Amino acid sequence: MLDAQNGDSVMMSPVLELAKALIARPSVTPDDAGCLDLIANRLTSLGFSCERFDCAGVANLWARRGTAQPCVVFAGHTDVVPPGDSARWRFPPFTPTVAEGDDGVVYLYGRGAADMKSSLAAMVVAASRFVASHPNHRGSIAFLLTSDEEGPAQYGTRHVVDLLAQRGETLDYTIVGEPTCSQRLGDTLKNGRRGSLTGHLTVLGKQGHVAYPHLADNPVHRLAPALAELCSTVWDHGNDDFPPTTFQVAHIHAGTGATNVIPGTCTVDFNFRFSTEQTPEQLIARTEAILNRHHLRYTLDWSLSGRPFLTPRAELVTALHHAITAVTGVTPTCSTSGGTSDGRFIAQICPQVVEFGPVNATIHQVDERIAVADLEPLARIYESTLHKLLAREEGV
Repeated sequence: MLDAQNGDSVMMSPVLELAKALIARPSVTPDDAGCLDLIANRLTSLGFSCERFDCAGVANLWARRGTAQPCVVFAGHTDVVPPGDSARWRFPPFTPTVAEGDDGVVYLYGRGAADMKSSLAAMVVAASRFVASHPNHRGSIAFLLTSDEEGPAQYGTRHVVDLLAQRGETLDYTIVGEPTCSQRLGDTLKNGRRGSLTGHLTVLGKQGHVAYPHLADNPVHRLAPALAELCSTVWDHGNDDFPPTTFQVAHIHAGTGATNVIPGTCTVDFNFRFSTEQTPEQLIARTEAILNRHHLRYTLDWSLSGRPFLTPRAELVTALHHAITAVTGVTPTCSTSGGTSDGRFIAQICPQVVEFGPVNATIHQVDERIAVADLEPLARIYESTLHKLLAREEGV
Protein backbone atom coordinates (compact mmCIF):
# COMPACT_ATOMS: atom_id res chain seq x y z
CA MET A 1 0.00 0.00 0.00
CA LEU A 2 1.02 3.60 -0.40
CA ASP A 3 2.28 5.89 2.33
CA ALA A 4 -0.78 8.13 2.12
CA GLN A 5 -0.08 9.76 5.49
CA ASN A 6 2.89 11.63 4.09
CA GLY A 7 1.76 11.81 0.51
CA ASP A 8 4.81 9.95 -0.76
CA SER A 9 4.58 7.22 -3.38
CA VAL A 10 6.53 4.83 -1.18
CA MET A 11 5.40 1.24 -0.94
CA MET A 12 4.75 0.45 2.69
CA SER A 13 6.59 -2.56 4.07
CA PRO A 14 5.80 -4.21 7.42
CA VAL A 15 9.14 -2.97 8.72
CA LEU A 16 8.45 0.61 7.67
CA GLU A 17 4.94 0.47 9.09
CA LEU A 18 6.11 -0.76 12.51
CA ALA A 19 9.10 1.60 12.59
CA LYS A 20 6.79 4.55 12.01
CA ALA A 21 4.44 3.38 14.75
CA LEU A 22 7.35 3.22 17.20
CA ILE A 23 8.83 6.58 16.18
CA ALA A 24 5.44 8.22 16.69
CA ARG A 25 5.69 7.36 20.39
CA PRO A 26 7.84 10.05 22.11
CA SER A 27 9.82 7.62 24.25
CA VAL A 28 12.49 9.91 25.67
CA THR A 29 14.49 8.10 28.37
CA PRO A 30 13.12 6.49 30.51
CA ASP A 31 9.56 6.90 29.17
CA ASP A 32 8.64 3.93 26.99
CA ALA A 33 5.48 5.72 25.75
CA GLY A 34 3.77 2.43 24.94
CA CYS A 35 6.43 1.01 22.59
CA LEU A 36 6.86 -2.21 24.55
CA ASP A 37 3.10 -2.81 24.68
CA LEU A 38 2.98 -2.51 20.91
CA ILE A 39 5.84 -4.95 20.48
CA ALA A 40 4.55 -7.37 23.12
CA ASN A 41 1.17 -7.56 21.39
CA ARG A 42 2.90 -8.53 18.14
CA LEU A 43 5.06 -11.13 19.86
CA THR A 44 2.20 -12.63 21.87
CA SER A 45 0.34 -13.34 18.64
CA LEU A 46 3.42 -15.29 17.49
CA GLY A 47 3.43 -17.54 20.54
CA PHE A 48 5.90 -15.64 22.68
CA SER A 49 5.49 -15.63 26.45
CA CYS A 50 5.92 -11.99 27.49
CA GLU A 51 6.97 -10.72 30.91
CA ARG A 52 7.44 -7.18 32.14
CA PHE A 53 10.30 -6.51 34.54
CA ASP A 54 9.66 -2.81 35.09
CA CYS A 55 11.78 -1.19 37.80
CA ALA A 56 12.18 2.35 39.18
CA GLY A 57 10.24 3.95 36.33
CA VAL A 58 12.01 1.92 33.63
CA ALA A 59 10.01 -0.36 31.32
CA ASN A 60 11.55 -3.75 30.51
CA LEU A 61 10.28 -6.63 28.38
CA TRP A 62 11.47 -10.23 28.31
CA ALA A 63 9.71 -12.33 25.69
CA ARG A 64 10.59 -15.90 24.79
CA ARG A 65 9.21 -18.44 22.34
CA GLY A 66 10.27 -21.95 23.29
CA THR A 67 12.23 -23.36 26.21
CA ALA A 68 14.93 -25.40 24.47
CA GLN A 69 18.46 -24.45 23.55
CA PRO A 70 19.97 -22.76 21.72
CA CYS A 71 18.30 -19.47 22.61
CA VAL A 72 18.73 -16.61 20.13
CA VAL A 73 18.01 -13.21 21.67
CA PHE A 74 17.17 -9.93 19.97
CA ALA A 75 18.08 -7.07 22.30
CA GLY A 76 17.63 -3.34 22.17
CA HIS A 77 16.02 -0.23 23.57
CA THR A 78 12.87 1.75 22.91
CA ASP A 79 14.12 4.96 24.54
CA VAL A 80 15.61 7.83 22.58
CA VAL A 81 17.60 10.93 23.42
CA PRO A 82 15.72 14.26 23.60
CA PRO A 83 15.19 15.85 20.17
CA GLY A 84 16.26 19.32 21.27
CA ASP A 85 14.75 22.31 19.48
CA SER A 86 12.03 20.83 17.25
CA ALA A 87 12.11 23.96 15.10
CA ARG A 88 15.52 22.90 13.82
CA TRP A 89 14.13 19.66 12.44
CA ARG A 90 12.96 19.39 8.86
CA PHE A 91 9.93 17.48 10.14
CA PRO A 92 8.59 17.19 13.70
CA PRO A 93 10.85 14.66 15.44
CA PHE A 94 8.02 12.41 16.60
CA THR A 95 6.05 12.60 13.36
CA PRO A 96 7.63 9.83 11.29
CA THR A 97 7.98 11.15 7.77
CA VAL A 98 9.14 9.53 4.55
CA ALA A 99 10.76 12.05 2.24
CA GLU A 100 13.57 12.45 -0.23
CA GLY A 101 16.79 13.90 1.18
CA ASP A 102 19.10 16.42 -0.45
CA ASP A 103 21.13 13.49 -1.78
CA GLY A 104 18.12 12.05 -3.61
CA VAL A 105 17.76 9.11 -1.20
CA VAL A 106 14.33 8.40 0.29
CA TYR A 107 14.58 8.42 4.09
CA LEU A 108 12.42 7.75 7.10
CA TYR A 109 12.89 10.79 9.37
CA GLY A 110 12.26 10.89 13.11
CA ARG A 111 13.94 10.61 16.48
CA GLY A 112 14.90 6.97 16.90
CA ALA A 113 14.77 6.15 13.19
CA ALA A 114 18.38 4.91 13.28
CA ASP A 115 18.89 4.50 17.03
CA MET A 116 17.18 2.10 17.22
CA LYS A 117 13.47 1.78 16.46
CA SER A 118 14.01 0.62 12.89
CA SER A 119 16.15 -2.23 14.22
CA LEU A 120 13.39 -3.21 16.63
CA ALA A 121 10.83 -3.18 13.83
CA ALA A 122 13.10 -5.30 11.63
CA MET A 123 13.66 -7.77 14.47
CA VAL A 124 9.95 -8.21 15.13
CA VAL A 125 9.17 -8.65 11.44
CA ALA A 126 12.09 -11.08 11.05
CA ALA A 127 10.82 -13.18 13.96
CA SER A 128 7.29 -13.13 12.53
CA ARG A 129 8.44 -14.32 9.12
CA PHE A 130 10.74 -16.97 10.56
CA VAL A 131 8.04 -18.38 12.85
CA ALA A 132 5.59 -18.46 9.95
CA SER A 133 7.99 -20.51 7.84
CA HIS A 134 9.41 -22.56 10.74
CA PRO A 135 6.65 -22.92 13.35
CA ASN A 136 8.45 -25.90 14.88
CA HIS A 137 11.92 -24.39 14.86
CA ARG A 138 14.50 -25.80 17.21
CA GLY A 139 15.67 -23.89 20.25
CA SER A 140 14.13 -20.60 21.34
CA ILE A 141 13.78 -17.00 20.19
CA ALA A 142 13.73 -14.22 22.77
CA PHE A 143 13.53 -10.43 23.01
CA LEU A 144 15.19 -8.39 25.76
CA LEU A 145 14.08 -4.76 25.46
CA THR A 146 14.36 -1.75 27.77
CA SER A 147 13.48 1.95 27.96
CA ASP A 148 16.70 2.93 29.74
CA GLU A 149 19.72 2.48 27.50
CA GLU A 150 20.34 6.12 26.63
CA GLY A 151 20.14 7.15 30.30
CA PRO A 152 21.75 5.82 33.50
CA ALA A 153 21.18 2.21 32.38
CA GLN A 154 20.78 1.04 35.97
CA TYR A 155 17.29 -0.43 35.93
CA GLY A 156 17.04 -1.59 32.33
CA THR A 157 19.00 -4.40 30.70
CA ARG A 158 21.31 -4.70 33.71
CA HIS A 159 18.28 -5.34 35.94
CA VAL A 160 16.75 -7.90 33.57
CA VAL A 161 20.06 -9.74 33.18
CA ASP A 162 20.33 -10.05 36.96
CA LEU A 163 16.81 -11.50 37.17
CA LEU A 164 17.41 -13.94 34.32
CA ALA A 165 20.65 -15.09 35.94
CA GLN A 166 18.89 -15.62 39.28
CA ARG A 167 16.35 -17.97 37.73
CA GLY A 168 18.86 -19.82 35.60
CA GLU A 169 17.83 -18.65 32.13
CA THR A 170 20.42 -19.71 29.55
CA LEU A 171 21.17 -17.47 26.57
CA ASP A 172 23.36 -18.67 23.72
CA TYR A 173 23.39 -15.94 21.05
CA THR A 174 22.37 -12.27 21.30
CA ILE A 175 22.03 -9.72 18.51
CA VAL A 176 21.85 -6.13 19.77
CA GLY A 177 20.27 -3.83 17.20
CA GLU A 178 22.56 -0.84 17.74
CA PRO A 179 23.35 1.20 14.60
CA THR A 180 26.79 -0.16 13.73
CA CYS A 181 27.31 0.63 10.05
CA SER A 182 29.32 3.65 8.97
CA GLN A 183 28.83 4.12 5.22
CA ARG A 184 26.33 1.54 4.02
CA LEU A 185 24.19 -1.21 5.48
CA GLY A 186 26.30 -4.25 6.18
CA ASP A 187 29.77 -2.73 6.37
CA THR A 188 30.32 -3.16 10.13
CA LEU A 189 29.25 -5.44 12.94
CA LYS A 190 30.48 -5.11 16.51
CA ASN A 191 31.71 -8.32 18.10
CA GLY A 192 32.89 -6.62 21.28
CA ARG A 193 33.23 -3.33 23.13
CA ARG A 194 35.82 -1.66 25.30
CA GLY A 195 35.28 -1.29 29.02
CA SER A 196 34.54 2.07 30.63
CA LEU A 197 35.91 3.19 34.01
CA THR A 198 35.36 6.71 35.37
CA GLY A 199 37.19 8.39 38.23
CA HIS A 200 36.09 11.42 40.23
CA LEU A 201 39.20 12.88 41.83
CA THR A 202 39.31 15.63 44.43
CA VAL A 203 42.76 16.98 45.26
CA LEU A 204 42.90 18.71 48.65
CA GLY A 205 44.82 21.94 49.28
CA LYS A 206 44.38 25.04 51.39
CA GLN A 207 42.52 28.13 50.24
CA GLY A 208 44.26 31.47 50.54
CA HIS A 209 45.14 34.82 49.00
CA VAL A 210 47.20 34.72 45.81
CA ALA A 211 49.46 37.42 47.30
CA TYR A 212 50.36 35.13 50.20
CA PRO A 213 50.99 31.73 48.63
CA HIS A 214 53.15 30.63 51.58
CA LEU A 215 49.97 30.65 53.68
CA ALA A 216 48.06 28.44 51.24
CA ASP A 217 48.51 25.18 49.35
CA ASN A 218 47.41 25.27 45.72
CA PRO A 219 45.92 21.89 44.72
CA VAL A 220 46.09 22.76 41.00
CA HIS A 221 49.86 23.17 41.21
CA ARG A 222 50.19 19.90 43.11
CA LEU A 223 47.97 18.04 40.67
CA ALA A 224 49.59 19.29 37.45
CA PRO A 225 52.65 16.97 37.40
CA ALA A 226 50.55 13.94 38.35
CA LEU A 227 47.97 14.76 35.70
CA ALA A 228 50.69 15.16 33.10
CA GLU A 229 51.99 11.71 33.97
CA LEU A 230 48.53 10.17 33.77
CA CYS A 231 48.00 11.73 30.35
CA SER A 232 51.36 10.53 29.00
CA THR A 233 51.24 7.00 30.41
CA VAL A 234 51.04 4.17 27.89
CA TRP A 235 48.58 1.85 29.57
CA ASP A 236 48.89 -0.90 26.99
CA HIS A 237 49.30 -1.41 23.26
CA GLY A 238 45.94 -3.03 22.60
CA ASN A 239 45.72 -6.32 20.74
CA ASP A 240 44.38 -7.79 17.52
CA ASP A 241 40.78 -7.01 18.55
CA PHE A 242 41.08 -3.80 20.57
CA PRO A 243 42.90 -0.47 20.25
CA PRO A 244 45.15 0.67 23.14
CA THR A 245 43.53 1.74 26.40
CA THR A 246 42.95 5.50 26.55
CA PHE A 247 42.84 8.00 29.43
CA GLN A 248 40.87 11.21 28.92
CA VAL A 249 40.06 14.13 31.21
CA ALA A 250 36.39 15.02 30.87
CA HIS A 251 36.06 17.84 33.40
CA ILE A 252 38.32 19.87 35.68
CA HIS A 253 37.34 22.59 38.16
CA ALA A 254 38.99 24.69 40.86
CA GLY A 255 38.53 28.10 42.40
CA THR A 256 35.71 30.38 43.43
CA GLY A 257 35.66 32.53 40.31
CA ALA A 258 37.69 35.27 41.97
CA THR A 259 41.11 35.95 40.48
CA ASN A 260 42.77 36.65 43.83
CA VAL A 261 41.89 33.39 45.59
CA ILE A 262 44.00 30.25 45.69
CA PRO A 263 41.54 27.34 45.51
CA GLY A 264 41.18 24.91 48.36
CA THR A 265 40.28 21.92 46.17
CA CYS A 266 40.57 20.82 42.57
CA THR A 267 38.21 18.25 41.11
CA VAL A 268 38.81 16.19 37.98
CA ASP A 269 36.56 13.72 36.18
CA PHE A 270 38.42 11.32 33.91
CA ASN A 271 37.62 8.17 31.98
CA PHE A 272 39.40 5.05 30.81
CA ARG A 273 38.20 3.19 27.73
CA PHE A 274 40.07 -0.04 28.13
CA SER A 275 40.74 -3.24 26.28
CA THR A 276 40.96 -6.83 27.42
CA GLU A 277 44.62 -6.10 28.14
CA GLN A 278 43.51 -4.40 31.36
CA THR A 279 41.23 -5.05 34.30
CA PRO A 280 39.53 -2.26 36.27
CA GLU A 281 41.53 -3.33 39.29
CA GLN A 282 44.82 -2.88 37.42
CA LEU A 283 43.85 0.58 36.17
CA ILE A 284 42.77 1.68 39.64
CA ALA A 285 45.99 0.44 41.21
CA ARG A 286 48.23 2.11 38.59
CA THR A 287 46.33 5.41 38.80
CA GLU A 288 46.49 5.57 42.58
CA ALA A 289 50.18 4.65 42.53
CA ILE A 290 50.87 7.67 40.31
CA LEU A 291 48.86 9.99 42.57
CA ASN A 292 50.60 8.65 45.67
CA ARG A 293 54.02 9.03 44.08
CA HIS A 294 53.30 12.74 43.73
CA HIS A 295 52.35 12.96 47.42
CA LEU A 296 48.85 14.28 46.80
CA ARG A 297 46.17 14.50 49.44
CA TYR A 298 43.07 13.36 47.64
CA THR A 299 39.83 11.42 47.55
CA LEU A 300 38.98 9.29 44.53
CA ASP A 301 35.66 7.66 43.70
CA TRP A 302 35.43 5.09 40.92
CA SER A 303 32.52 4.08 38.72
CA LEU A 304 32.70 1.04 36.46
CA SER A 305 30.02 1.21 33.77
CA GLY A 306 31.15 -1.87 31.89
CA ARG A 307 33.94 -4.39 31.43
CA PRO A 308 35.24 -5.14 27.94
CA PHE A 309 33.79 -8.12 26.15
CA LEU A 310 34.76 -9.96 23.00
CA THR A 311 32.70 -12.50 21.08
CA PRO A 312 34.79 -15.08 19.24
CA ARG A 313 34.28 -15.46 15.52
CA ALA A 314 32.19 -18.57 16.04
CA GLU A 315 28.56 -19.53 15.27
CA LEU A 316 26.85 -16.16 15.75
CA VAL A 317 29.45 -14.02 13.98
CA THR A 318 29.62 -16.56 11.17
CA ALA A 319 25.84 -16.75 10.73
CA LEU A 320 25.40 -12.97 10.78
CA HIS A 321 28.39 -12.44 8.49
CA HIS A 322 26.96 -14.85 5.90
CA ALA A 323 23.48 -13.31 6.18
CA ILE A 324 24.81 -9.77 5.65
CA THR A 325 26.82 -10.77 2.61
CA ALA A 326 23.96 -12.76 1.09
CA VAL A 327 21.45 -9.93 1.48
CA THR A 328 23.60 -6.86 0.75
CA GLY A 329 26.61 -8.16 -1.16
CA VAL A 330 28.79 -6.37 1.40
CA THR A 331 31.54 -8.09 3.38
CA PRO A 332 31.23 -6.76 6.95
CA THR A 333 34.17 -5.78 9.13
CA CYS A 334 34.23 -6.93 12.76
CA SER A 335 34.91 -4.00 15.09
CA THR A 336 35.10 -3.19 18.81
CA SER A 337 35.18 0.60 18.37
CA GLY A 338 32.73 3.14 19.72
CA GLY A 339 31.14 3.65 23.10
CA THR A 340 29.42 1.23 25.41
CA SER A 341 26.11 -0.52 24.83
CA ASP A 342 23.83 -2.84 26.75
CA GLY A 343 25.78 -5.68 25.19
CA ARG A 344 28.20 -5.29 28.13
CA PHE A 345 25.50 -6.49 30.52
CA ILE A 346 24.19 -9.30 28.34
CA ALA A 347 27.74 -10.64 27.85
CA GLN A 348 27.74 -11.57 31.55
CA ILE A 349 25.22 -14.37 30.88
CA CYS A 350 25.57 -14.94 27.14
CA PRO A 351 28.82 -16.21 25.56
CA GLN A 352 28.18 -14.74 22.10
CA VAL A 353 26.94 -11.15 21.81
CA VAL A 354 27.10 -9.21 18.54
CA GLU A 355 25.73 -5.79 17.62
CA PHE A 356 24.39 -5.10 14.16
CA GLY A 357 22.08 -2.42 12.86
CA PRO A 358 21.73 0.43 10.34
CA VAL A 359 24.01 3.28 9.35
CA ASN A 360 24.83 5.48 12.36
CA ALA A 361 25.65 8.75 10.54
CA THR A 362 22.68 10.71 11.97
CA ILE A 363 22.14 9.17 15.41
CA HIS A 364 21.50 11.70 18.22
CA GLN A 365 21.41 14.45 15.59
CA VAL A 366 18.77 16.81 14.24
CA ASP A 367 16.92 15.13 11.31
CA GLU A 368 17.87 11.62 12.41
CA ARG A 369 16.96 9.26 9.57
CA ILE A 370 17.39 5.89 7.92
CA ALA A 371 17.25 5.03 4.24
CA VAL A 372 13.90 3.38 3.53
CA ALA A 373 15.68 1.02 1.16
CA ASP A 374 17.64 -0.39 4.15
CA LEU A 375 14.60 -1.43 6.19
CA GLU A 376 13.58 -4.63 4.44
CA PRO A 377 17.19 -5.82 3.94
CA LEU A 378 17.80 -5.35 7.67
CA ALA A 379 14.84 -7.60 8.46
CA ARG A 380 16.03 -10.18 5.93
CA ILE A 381 19.48 -10.23 7.55
CA TYR A 382 17.97 -10.89 10.97
CA GLU A 383 15.64 -13.54 9.54
CA SER A 384 18.46 -15.27 7.67
CA THR A 385 20.53 -15.35 10.87
CA LEU A 386 17.66 -17.03 12.69
CA HIS A 387 17.41 -19.54 9.85
CA LYS A 388 21.10 -20.41 10.09
CA LEU A 389 20.95 -20.86 13.87
CA LEU A 390 17.50 -22.36 14.48
CA ALA A 391 15.97 -23.86 11.33
CA ARG A 392 15.59 -27.61 11.47
CA GLU A 393 17.09 -29.70 8.73
CA GLU A 394 14.59 -30.88 6.14
CA GLY A 395 12.81 -33.98 7.37
CA VAL A 396 13.82 -33.54 11.02
